[in-house]
Amino acid sequence: MNVEPQVQAKLLELAGVDAELARIAHKRTTMPEQQEVDRLEGERTARKDAAVAVEIKIDDLDRDIRKLEGEVDAVRKREERNRQLLQGGTVAAKQLTELEHELGSLERRQGLLEDELLEIMERREALQSDHEHAGAQLTRAEEELVDANRRRDEARADLDGAERTRAADRDALAAQFPEPLLAAYEKQRAARGIGAALLQARRCGACRIELDRGEIARITGTPAEEVVRCPECNAILVRTNESGLRGSAGQ
Repeated sequence: MNVEPQVQAKLLELAGVDAELARIAHKRTTMPEQQEVDRLEGERTARKDAAVAVEIKIDDLDRDIRKLEGEVDAVRKREERNRQLLQGGTVAAKQLTELEHELGSLERRQGLLEDELLEIMERREALQSDHEHAGAQLTRAEEELVDANRRRDEARADLDGAERTRAADRDALAAQFPEPLLAAYEKQRAARGIGAALLQARRCGACRIELDRGEIARITGTPAEEVVRCPECNAILVRTNESGLRGSAGQ
């Protein structure tokens, strides 16, 4: 394939734009802002799970409290009924003894229930404090996540803008090449990531391998308008005064 050396040289501009587009694409997949969003989403989930776990414990204690309050109330009513019977003076001596004995048992039972109820209520109070703390942490995590999403979106918008600009530059550059040359460039870029590179100091700019003397001699003897390729990676080699081809037809 024969193409004017000046046109071949423009492939370096195109390769430079493609390299920038590739860097933009890589940044998009490795954005620290996105990593921060991912971290905070995980933290928010953990905070939410912690708050829910405390809520479940509080619900369990509330159920225990209601049950104990019911038992205490039942004991109090039984005790009140017995006292009314005693105060009425209408019970027989045997029943009086039984009522007094039952009153003693009821008082002890009520004391035990009230102690247990107090203990559970104290535990609930402590859990309520934990729940408020967990809620505050969840709120903070959600606020931090909102801010992180904003920074991520701004960074993504910057990348989108840079990508649009460079894509427009690429379209303008690509239109300047003959179709066979552009097709060869695109095929090589799709296969190896780099379609064309500068031959500099006898080293391929794509694969960074230094060419042996035989290849250098062959390229040196190749007319400037003939497109040459790297024998190692097959990238299109652009020859300039930096290529180290003394007396070359490509200079």
